[in-house]
Amino acid sequence: MEFLKDEGGQGAAEYILLFGGVIVIAIAALLIYRQYFQNTNLNSASDTSKARTSVASNQQYS
Repeated sequence: MEFLKDEGGQGAAEYILLFGGVIVIAIAALLIYRQYFQNTNLNSASDTSKARTSVASNQQYS
């Protein structure tokens, strides 16, 4: 009954379970936040302009 005491593969099985858990959490997060990933209206020039306008308006009030 030596094979019952052999724990050589136990560490690998734990790593596989851990990796599987991380994958499940990542997929769940992608499903929850999928609307953010589907946004195709990305325009860096527009975003930069909005950020500069926001900073300029905040500096006026300081």
